[in-house]
Amino acid sequence: MTELQLLRQRLEALESENAIRRCINRYMDLCDHLDANTPLDELGNLFTTDAVWEGKGARYANSFGGHVGREAIVEMLAKYCVEPAHFSVNVHYLTSEVIVVDGPDSNSASASWNMLQVSTFSSGGSHLNSARLSVTFRNDGDAWRIAHFQTENLFSRPVDHWNSEAHLPVPEQPTGKQS
Repeated sequence: MTELQLLRQRLEALESENAIRRCINRYMDLCDHLDANTPLDELGNLFTTDAVWEGKGARYANSFGGHVGREAIVEMLAKYCVEPAHFSVNVHYLTSEVIVVDGPDSNSASASWNMLQVSTFSSGGSHLNSARLSVTFRNDGDAWRIAHFQTENLFSRPVDHWNSEAHLPVPEQPTGKQS
């Protein structure tokens, strides 16, 4: 294999990783804003037509279950797209990213993230959740899409509220020093 061919493969892998990152980022952004105005067609288009979305482990399997096919996934997510919105605040943070494109000229990849979700419900109350996401992606020719999405709860707990007007403790400036 020539140096140019190796560079091409490396560039394609990097471009695939970035496309996968954009796909999961858009999914999380749309999930952060689930309400009556959520573009469900765009949300569904992030998944392959035969995609699987599933909650793993006792807590998430019972809460979310499993859904097979793009239409079933959109139908499940549409339950959150009501008026008034289910969430008044919902933010997903992804960390510890690993993306592996299965090989040169491959149309599949696997990825994982640790997720932290901060939510306040319109009905009242707030919740902090952490989950391990295991996701496979498939490039169907024009875009990388989610083929299998698994979320497994790591911890979950109610909290009182997220934002407080309490004083934020910061170190004092030493005497005689200007900032």
